[in-house]
Amino acid sequence: DVQLQASGGGLVQTGGSLRLSCASSGFSLDDYQFGWFRQAPGKEREQISCVSIDGFTSYADSVKGRFTISSDKAEDTVYLQMNGLKPEDTAVYYCATRFYLGNCWGAYTYWGQGTQVTVSS
Repeated sequence: DVQLQASGGGLVQTGGSLRLSCASSGFSLDDYQFGWFRQAPGKEREQISCVSIDGFTSYADSVKGRFTISSDKAEDTVYLQMNGLKPEDTAVYYCATRFYLGNCWGAYTYWGQGTQVTVSS
């Protein structure tokens, strides 16, 4: 079974950093793409980053230059390093995966549970 376990959220001050982890099992990172999504209170869930099987990474404009997605195939884990956090980054963050479909933006198949990130002003 495909399983994802997200962790690393917490409370941080404006300008601070957090690293989210998405531990995976039941499949190979050689074949699956990953995305990070977030949902702020009262807003729709949005995709903010993704990494494809060839290491290609992409970011939403709102996080570009501040967040970095990476994958560690040896650990079967995908990370989201978040620097320069802002209050508007406050949300529940989710990792998701799907079998490789080319462009890593769009709908995903398997989801981890969310992890809360709160940025205080």
